[in-house]
Amino acid sequence: MERRYALKTRMEDDFSKWYLEAIDSADLADQAITRGCMVIKPYGYSIWENIQSILDQEIKNTGHENCYFPLLIPLDLFDKESKHVDGFAKEMAVVTHHRLEVTNGKLVPSGPLETPLVIRPTSELIIGESFSKWAQSYRDLPIMINQWCNIVRWEMRTRMFLRTMEFLWQEGHTAHETPEEAIAESRTTHEMYYNILQKHLCLHGIKGIKPDHEKFPGAVTTHTIELCMQDGKALQACTSHYLGTNFAKANNIQFQSRTGSLEYAHTTSFGITTRIVGAIVMSHGDNDGINLPTSIAPYHVVIIPMQNDVLEYCQKIKENISKVCRVHIDAKDKKSSHKRWDYVRKGVPIICEIGRKEVESCSISATFRLNLEKNTISLDEFSNNITSYLKQHDSELSRRNIELHKTKMIQCDGLSSKQIHELLANENKLISISAEKEAESLCATLDQYGITWRCISQDGISVFGKSY
Repeated sequence: MERRYALKTRMEDDFSKWYLEAIDSADLADQAITRGCMVIKPYGYSIWENIQSILDQEIKNTGHENCYFPLLIPLDLFDKESKHVDGFAKEMAVVTHHRLEVTNGKLVPSGPLETPLVIRPTSELIIGESFSKWAQSYRDLPIMINQWCNIVRWEMRTRMFLRTMEFLWQEGHTAHETPEEAIAESRTTHEMYYNILQKHLCLHGIKGIKPDHEKFPGAVTTHTIELCMQDGKALQACTSHYLGTNFAKANNIQFQSRTGSLEYAHTTSFGITTRIVGAIVMSHGDNDGINLPTSIAPYHVVIIPMQNDVLEYCQKIKENISKVCRVHIDAKDKKSSHKRWDYVRKGVPIICEIGRKEVESCSISATFRLNLEKNTISLDEFSNNITSYLKQHDSELSRRNIELHKTKMIQCDGLSSKQIHELLANENKLISISAEKEAESLCATLDQYGITWRCISQDGISVFGKSY
C-alpha cells in the first residue's frame, strides 16, 4: 500500500505547487491585498524573529551597531551613482505626490512633490550621505552600522518569500580607511553568514564570488553563498560587497588621512532577507510539509493532551524540559490526530501525544518529525535526552543537505552548452566547470537555456545552474 503524505502535492510531481502548499499548510504566510506582497503570519514571523535574533547577535559580535535610516530617499540622490541606478531602475517604486483629495467622490493624488521620492530598494546612497558627515578624519573610521528594515523592489513575477515586492532584511554598511580593511570586512561578513547557515540553519552552500556581470550594481567584488534547492535550482542566500570608493565618490565620503591629505573612504555592504525562509522550506521540506532546524523552530516540542484530565501531567513534562527547549501545550478542542498532522506540516521536531495510558505508565508517546516514527519513552528518559534528540534532528538535516549538494552537482568540463542543456533536459542540476576561461565562453550560450553563472567558488570552480 502506497504511503499517504500530509500534503496533497508531492514535490517530485510539481515542485512549485508543493512549495506554495507547504507554506500554506505550515501557516507561514498569506498573499496580501497589495499586489506582489505577502502577509507573514505569526508562525512564519516567529521563524524570521529567531533568524533575526541569531544574526543580530553575530552582527554585533563583529563590531557593528544597529541604527535606522529613512524609507523614502530623494530621487536626485540616485543621480550621483549611475551604475547603481541602472541596476535598480526598473525595480524602483517612486512617490510623486504628497496628499490626496476627493474628486467626483474618489480619492486622487493632489499635490505633486517638487522632488520625487524613491521607496528604498537598498540604502547605500542615503547611508553614504550620512557617512560623508560622520567621516571627517581617519580617527572617525571605521564606521560599522547595520539596520533591520523593509525594502521595496518592483518585481513583475513574485513568489512567496522568494521574490516579493516588499521584503524584510538586514543591511550592514561600513566605511574604512584602507582598501585592505574594507576587503577584510567583506570577507568577515561573508564568513559570518557561511557559519550561521551551517551551524544554525543546517544549510551547506557554495561560498564564492559573483562573476563581474552578476555583481551588485556599483560593487568591486560581490561575495555570495549559493544554495541548492531540492529541485536542483540554485538560490542566492546572502551577499557581502566590497564597494571600493565608488559610493564614497558618489557621496563625497572624504576624510583627512594620517598624512593630512583628503582621501575617499572604502565602503562595504552586506545583507540577508526573508527569502532565507523560502530557502529553508525548499531545502529541508518533504512531502509531509516543512522541516525546521532547532535554532529557528518556534517550538522544539509540542505536547498534545488527548483528554482534559491529563493536562497536569502535560504541564509536568513541560516543566521538566522547558529550561533546555521551547515547549508548547496545545489544549485546543480538536482531534489529537488532526493536531499531530498540523505540527508535522509545521516542521516541529518532536510531537508528543499524551493520554491516560502515558500518565499511568509515566511515559511519553513521541513522534520524531524527520522519520515520523512513534516511540514510547519513559518521562525520565525523555527529559534526560531531549537535548540529544534535538542535536540528532539538526545533524540529520545537515547530513541530508550535504548529500543533496553532492547529488545535484555535476562536473561538465569540456562539454558544449548544447550538451549541457541536453544533460539537464529532464532534471535540474548545478554544473561545475574548472577553467574560468571555459566558463566565460559558455556564459552567454548557457544563458539562452536559462542557466546562469552563479559564482566562482573559493577553490576556483565556476558554478552554473538555473536559479530562483
